[in-house]
Amino acid sequence: MTVLSKYVDRVAEKFEQAGLSKQAFSYAIVGSALLALGIKASLPLIRRSKQNSCIADYKIEKGSPTPKDIDGSNDDLKLAEAEKLLVEKQLKQKQMIEPGLNKEFLDQLRKLVSIMIPQKFCYETGLLTIHTICLFSRTFLSIYVAALEGAIVKFIVRKDVKQFAIVLLKWFGIAIPATFINSMIRFLECKLSLAFRTRLVRHSYRLYFKNQNYYRVSNLDGRIENADHRLTEDISVFASSVAHLYSSLTKPCFDLMLIGLALMRSSSKMNASILSGKCPALSVTVIALTAHILRIVSPKFGQLVSEEANRYGYLRHIHSRIITNAEEIAFYGGHKVELLQLRQAYNRLVNQMNNIFSQKLWFIMLEQFFMKYVWSGTGMVMVSLPILTGASSNISTANYANDSNISERTQYLTTARNLLISAADAIERLMSSYKEIVALAGYTYRVAGMLDVFEETAQGNYSKATVVENNEMNGIIEFRDGKPIAMGRIIYTDDPGNMSITLRSVPVVTPNCDVVVPSLTLYIEPGIHLLITGPNGCGKSSLFRILSGLWPIYAGELHIPRPVDDRPCMFYIPQRPYMSIGSLCDQIIYPDSRDDMKRKGITENELRSILKMVSLEHIAQRDSFDLVRDWKDILSGGEKQRMAVARLFYHKPRYALLDECTSAVSIDVESSIYEIAKSMNITLLTITHRPTLWKFHTHILEFDGQGSWKFRKMDANEQQKDVLTSQFPNNIK
Repeated sequence: MTVLSKYVDRVAEKFEQAGLSKQAFSYAIVGSALLALGIKASLPLIRRSKQNSCIADYKIEKGSPTPKDIDGSNDDLKLAEAEKLLVEKQLKQKQMIEPGLNKEFLDQLRKLVSIMIPQKFCYETGLLTIHTICLFSRTFLSIYVAALEGAIVKFIVRKDVKQFAIVLLKWFGIAIPATFINSMIRFLECKLSLAFRTRLVRHSYRLYFKNQNYYRVSNLDGRIENADHRLTEDISVFASSVAHLYSSLTKPCFDLMLIGLALMRSSSKMNASILSGKCPALSVTVIALTAHILRIVSPKFGQLVSEEANRYGYLRHIHSRIITNAEEIAFYGGHKVELLQLRQAYNRLVNQMNNIFSQKLWFIMLEQFFMKYVWSGTGMVMVSLPILTGASSNISTANYANDSNISERTQYLTTARNLLISAADAIERLMSSYKEIVALAGYTYRVAGMLDVFEETAQGNYSKATVVENNEMNGIIEFRDGKPIAMGRIIYTDDPGNMSITLRSVPVVTPNCDVVVPSLTLYIEPGIHLLITGPNGCGKSSLFRILSGLWPIYAGELHIPRPVDDRPCMFYIPQRPYMSIGSLCDQIIYPDSRDDMKRKGITENELRSILKMVSLEHIAQRDSFDLVRDWKDILSGGEKQRMAVARLFYHKPRYALLDECTSAVSIDVESSIYEIAKSMNITLLTITHRPTLWKFHTHILEFDGQGSWKFRKMDANEQQKDVLTSQFPNNIK
């Protein structure tokens, strides 16, 4: 800065020699700085309006290429559209409310606070009480330290070494409890944040796993695409923001209240009250004016933070998609496309963060100017004005020459100045808390919105983009407020003598309301081994999802029996089985636990027998049942399918829903598995393209892919189709 000032002085001297005065040169510099600031502030607005006009022209001319005037490339625009699709799906159902300081924010925050603090006397209220006591104590210590510093200056002016040493020792002595209180405040803030987070996580997990909500949210509802991000990152940031905001609001209020009382007491000793006359009006006017200016120029931090969270969630969503589909991407060699999308998503997140940083730069500069300098100057005027104007009439000229009076006034001014600085800091923290509250509104919107979606989906209310309009449903699906309503019923039968499954006029409808089968009526009793065939997309797997209760029933009735004697009614095995985290024993008994296994009286020898049934006894010989390994990577595709069948033999359900579950198993092992399943009195409902499995079924359900179906008993020739196929493979189609 010294070098720059010297350079400016030299330039000013040259201009003065040329006939231009220093005052005119100063005006030119200040004007140039203001012009540059105006250009800096208006340039983003001009770019934004230009971009909005270009996008508006693009929306009017559908089908035309993206205009080049838009800030960003075509790929960036496509990525932005894909990212916004995560949020815009719900715009078709209802008008979304942007996060901000409004009634909705208060209602959502009140709901979340009731979850974090469930009752008056709990662990969280105890932490809040101790935290409040520490904040209150810290304010008292600040006032006491300010008084000690005033006394130190007083005895320095008096040149009283003894009293100076005593007060200095007191000052050092108070540092121990003061530092402990400061550390305790931070400790309790972290504990509060963790306690709030724990309450929210437990409540969210309870909703997330209620009525198979984890499946419904990701498959039947389209409002939350990145539930993992909201359950982890958003809840953590929200809990930390609430805990920090409590400290940021409570301590400044204590400071202002107690510091005001201390200033009244200190000024009354000097016959000069800073809370009388023009001083209160001056302080209130300055604070109100600066606060109004800051409120007007404050950016919309709530919307900015919410948009940043959306982009960060979308970036994690792309990462999770790459991890989930890593094998397919590797086979296609699509790493370049995925890398491009990942970089673009990250660049959009960086652009949003830079936008927030730029908004904060100018706002914090103005905020610091008002709070650090304008308020400090006002405080110095408030401290000096009563002494300069009021106290002189009560103190004689002789007293002014007295060192004692000088030291008393010096002590008063030092103490009052320190207290006013603390008060200014308190008001500054209150003003700064506005940004935190607005940012908290963004996280509150996301967390509360997630819980609302969990509660609605648990009750069967879904919101997802539909492939057809309401008037094209022909009365199959009933809509209410733009949402499909599941009018069908699931009836559980408790009669042990009636273990049949009945569907009465049940439509097969996908989550996006695509009607695959308008009406399906079936009656399946134990012993009716059903083979389900048809082209792709005809509703075969969809029928299993309806029978398992994963998809809602929009009409008709579904009658299914309840489990009896720990024997499940149905057990579903997909083509790609799920391998859980745990030991070999955990893979076989999933979803049972070890305690469930012991309660059922099943031993490890029986587990070995089950593995032998599916030709996996070598795994038990190689690894113990308690060995924890990554079974998803260790087992091959065929071994995973046989492990899933081992679960079937362990649970022994009444009905087995088999969806291409042995496509990677050899024919001889496959035939043995089906024979064992029938010998265990397990009724088979099978989707398969292998003719070798026809002989294990008694009935067939055929879908034609056009909404029609046929349910009939298989004849002897169809049951022997595997024999004919092996003898005359070219004649059988």
